[in-house]
Amino acid sequence: MVRVKDDLDDAALRRLAAAVDDAIPGALRTQWEAHVSASPVLVGRQGIFTASGQPVAYELSYRGDGALSGASAGSWSAQQHERATAHVLSATFGRADLESVANGRLLFVRCTRAYLVGDLAVPRRPDRLVLVVPDTVPIDADVLAGVRRLRAEGYRFALPAFVSSAAQRRLLPHADYVKVDVRDLDVEGHPVVTLARSYGASLVAEYVETPEAMAHARDLGFTLFQGNLLERAGVLDRASAQIVD
Repeated sequence: MVRVKDDLDDAALRRLAAAVDDAIPGALRTQWEAHVSASPVLVGRQGIFTASGQPVAYELSYRGDGALSGASAGSWSAQQHERATAHVLSATFGRADLESVANGRLLFVRCTRAYLVGDLAVPRRPDRLVLVVPDTVPIDADVLAGVRRLRAEGYRFALPAFVSSAAQRRLLPHADYVKVDVRDLDVEGHPVVTLARSYGASLVAEYVETPEAMAHARDLGFTLFQGNLLERAGVLDRASAQIVD
């Protein structure tokens, strides 16, 4: 009975949505579409480089107007993080001409729990998308099961700001990339770096701002580097790229 009721509710919602669409005057629809096409669709992008300076990937981040822009990401609620992730994924993978963003390289995007457990759909581009799991995501059995499922589908995973927290240690066996803030290396040093690479992940030195930090990270065995010394984050406007289903 519950399944029948759900099916009826879904059908009723579809009819209601269709009725609303039909009720919108054509001129108003055209005006709205022109407004949307003219509005910026922004996404931040910063390269991840080899020691020789070759870009191998880009990290994408939220950029935009509105409520999310007025506060730092550290103060966002879970719902705000989810909105930011949805914006980055739709601006990137939900529009045509993906290669103008990717240039044939991997794209790192921070994802929330809803994407990891399957409540929200991940773009079907495991050839490009690397799912970054921040330490703010509680790691439970459902998340671990979702990570295993997505890895079986070909997706790669990254752990940012690795400091050997309990949540990060649970995900470490499933990580393809582990990112360490070079500003923490003087304190954390060899033990954290040794643990970070213990399951074979590629190490990414984050926040590389000086040649000295770059040299120190290389001495510790890092092979990939990200930070303003190599490239400052830029902003792409995806408004001109056609929306795709």
